[in-house]
Amino acid sequence: MRSALLIESVERELSRFLDRHRAVLTGVHSDLAMLADAARQAVLSGGKRLRPTFAYWGWRSVQPDGALGEEQLIRAAAGLELLQACALVHDDVLDSSDTRRGQPAAHVRFAGQHRDHGWPGPAEGFGDAAAILLGDLLLSWSEEMFRDAIAGLGADRAGAAGNHFDLMRTEVVAGQFLDVLAQSRGAFDPDEALRVIAFKTSKYTVERPLLIGATAAGGAERLLGSLSSYGQALGEAFQLRDDLLGVFGDPDLTGKPAGDDLREGKRTLLVALAAELADPAQLRVVDAGVGDPELTADGVRRLREVLVDTGARDRVERRIADRAAAAATAIDSETLVLPDAARALLGLAQAAAHRSF
Repeated sequence: MRSALLIESVERELSRFLDRHRAVLTGVHSDLAMLADAARQAVLSGGKRLRPTFAYWGWRSVQPDGALGEEQLIRAAAGLELLQACALVHDDVLDSSDTRRGQPAAHVRFAGQHRDHGWPGPAEGFGDAAAILLGDLLLSWSEEMFRDAIAGLGADRAGAAGNHFDLMRTEVVAGQFLDVLAQSRGAFDPDEALRVIAFKTSKYTVERPLLIGATAAGGAERLLGSLSSYGQALGEAFQLRDDLLGVFGDPDLTGKPAGDDLREGKRTLLVALAAELADPAQLRVVDAGVGDPELTADGVRRLREVLVDTGARDRVERRIADRAAAAATAIDSETLVLPDAARALLGLAQAAAHRSF
């Protein structure tokens, strides 16, 4: 299945699921249409659909195109996007981010509805509370959609895939907590930054989805080991590219204002390396600017100069190339991965390393 057709299938499954559950919510009370509409916006307003894509190619590493069970796997993989929508909604509350994919974040949208209706009390409080509940609902729905679909593959394969789905949810929360902890401690630690990436991105975005697909397909242990190696390496490359785009990217492409990661005080490898390599004057710029919510465009510019002049940006670029190459090696050396899947995974490794959004 071509990438465009896969994404169309995922979008169709998500739309059908959301339509059914909108009817459930509005059957409880008409006011819940607001929540249903917000869920649809959070899920269907864009996104790369990486997790379903990797789940599909994990499946196709074992099974040929159109094999029995592929439809159930795609439906289960679509459920991973409900988990991702939950994570993004909650992440925007945690980071006080105003936008997501170029549109108002869920908590901002809810706060705006509060103001539009002239309700009493603080609009921001309602916005945060409603967004947290929206994220909780999406988390619940992800479990429902995944389990209902994967059950059609039989108890053994469904159980194995479900175990990876359980670990995926635990690991992403663990990574998110480690990220919040790193920001609260205020230190710039490259090892800590890589640990956050391992759980918040590598396992969540690439490794576990691949293993969900491959175990659902009945993949052998040797193949699963190679997919794990690929996922860990590529997930790191993907996140490091994301960190660079958060500082140096084009907002028209990324959908977020350039420099927001600096204002939010994210302890990325990029920033940690700059702090480690900086001279005293440069370190003062880093200490003063990273985590300042009022950081001006000029402040962002000065921080960018430090990130470049210390060599931190070049080091991250080299690590991205190294990790993308390691991902390719894991697939090239694995003769058990079916050829179509190997080609697709190699292409995804290149795309992740060199993307601009």
